[in-house]
This record gives sequence, C-alpha cells and structure tokens, in this order.
Amino acid sequence: MNELARRIDAALPQTQCTRCGYPDCAAYAQAIAIGDAAINRCPPGGAEGVVRLAKITGHAVQPLDPDCGIEGPVTVAIIDEDWCIGCTLCIKACPTDAIVGTNKRMHTVIEPYCTGCELCIPACPVDCISLAIVSEARTGWEAWSSGQAAMAKGRYEARKLRLEREQHEHEQRLEAKARMKLADLPSHSMHTDPATLDRKRAVIEAALARARSRRGAGET
Repeated sequence: MNELARRIDAALPQTQCTRCGYPDCAAYAQAIAIGDAAINRCPPGGAEGVVRLAKITGHAVQPLDPDCGIEGPVTVAIIDEDWCIGCTLCIKACPTDAIVGTNKRMHTVIEPYCTGCELCIPACPVDCISLAIVSEARTGWEAWSSGQAAMAKGRYEARKLRLEREQHEHEQRLEAKARMKLADLPSHSMHTDPATLDRKRAVIEAALARARSRRGAGET
C-alpha cells in the first residue's frame, strides 16, 4: 500500500462493511488511490467522510453514492438467543471477531467490538439477528470516533492473521497425513491391486507437489 492509500485508509471508519463494493476498507483505499473508485462510496463515513477523502485526494466533494447505501446512525448487532441455533455462520461472517460462541451453542455479540457492518444478518439462516441504534440521532463521523475506527482496524487485522495461521496449520496437518499414507500406502488402503495403489500414490504425490508449489509462491 502506497502512502496515498495509507492516508485514505486512515480516513475511513474501518467498519469493513463492504458496502463500497470492495472486500475491506484497505482495498477501497487502494482503489481510490489508483483512480479506480470514487470517494463517495462509504456510507458509514457519511458526508463528512467524503469531505475528508476530498481533502486527501484533491477530488471534488460529491454526495454519497445511493447505490452503496445511505448515511445513518451507528448500530450494533443483537442476537435473539432464544432463536439462535449455534450454526456459527455469523461468527465466520464477522470481520472483527465481535461474536462469540461455539457450534450448537448460543452466540452473543461483544458490543464494543461490533462495527454495525451488518454482514452477520444475511449469514443467519434463522433471522435471529437485529440491529440496535447506539448513537441516537448522530450519524457518520459525528457518531463514530477515530478510536473506534482504530480498534476496529486492529481487530480486523488480527482476525486476518488468525485465519491465515489457522489455514496454514490446517494445510500442514493435511500434508503430514498425506506423507504418512505415502510412506506406507498398502497399510492405509483397502486395495491391494498394484495398479490401483500406483494411481493412489500418483494422486498423493501430485497433491504434495501442489502444496510445495503454494508454499513456494507464498515465499516469493
């Protein structure tokens, strides 16, 4: 991320709501910096957010793009615990790890960590999540502080690192299991036909080669 993109990213509310059409605030900031996105696509930042981005980029102030949504108050998600089935889909959707719970157990929202991004609502299969306004009539940057934005960004970045670590650990476990089978394929197979075992061996070796290739690509 270049310096302009970093300055733009720092001026965004970091709700990570994706309403701008990009996967996160950083991606939107990068798109603005290279001229691929307008500065009026962030409803959580509201009109004041557009003004801030205009000052950084030198672009003209313009109304919020209605296709992205409208400026509104800050909200937090509330889970109706009587209806929650513990599916964990909202936990997976939350960009700041603001929802806690385990499979088939009741989930709950940690209010200070919730950005009101609304991503958990369509993820819920039983419609047990609603939004509560927590900023009264205040909207945009009048309702959302720089401290809240910084905390949201920190939690989002921490979540990304956690997911990358968990994915890496998962791949390591799968690779170790594949190597174990390859070392003594006959004892790990119901088949005894040499041709069948050779085909299985080729499949496992190809999977291990792909794993090595992905690691190599990640190191470059």
